[in-house]
Amino acid sequence: MTADTMRYSKVAIGLHWLIALMIIGLIIFGILMTNPDTPNRFALYQLHKSFGICVLILSVLRLIWRLGHKPPALPQGMKAWEVAAAKLTHVAFYVIMIGMPLLGWAMISSSETVIPTKIFNTLPWPDIPGLPRDKAISDIFKNLHHWIGKGTIVLILLHVGAALKHHIVNKDNVLARMLPFLRKSRL
Repeated sequence: MTADTMRYSKVAIGLHWLIALMIIGLIIFGILMTNPDTPNRFALYQLHKSFGICVLILSVLRLIWRLGHKPPALPQGMKAWEVAAAKLTHVAFYVIMIGMPLLGWAMISSSETVIPTKIFNTLPWPDIPGLPRDKAISDIFKNLHHWIGKGTIVLILLHVGAALKHHIVNKDNVLARMLPFLRKSRL
């Protein structure tokens, strides 16, 4: 196996880190914008929506790319539960990366408060057609968005912890496969 076949493609690496940084920013915006003491909360809400839409679009592109490009194999010697956890984590991230923006979009589309969405205050983004403006429905989407957001934080911490465990304890190439600047000698 060559070093290139043991690493994710440059496109996959770029999308991974771009989406990851946006998700971390979305989490920070989400915490700040729900705090009544935060100044410019409206602007944060608008940025949150804009970056959420970007994550949705980039995640769909990433999924399409992933379906056409096989990722590198997991290291040999991983326990069956570790392989299952790795696969489940990746599926969960795709569900979150696509599902969370859809939930946010559904929340604002069903809100009784009509505030037009403009991506980065420029490009108008429509509401989901046919979704009724109803507080009870909007609240369901809001609660799902909130609690899955908290679950996302836990999943990120587990993902980072597993990557570090592979790098520090197992001393394998799992982390090097996704970091653009880290090359392991065994690659």
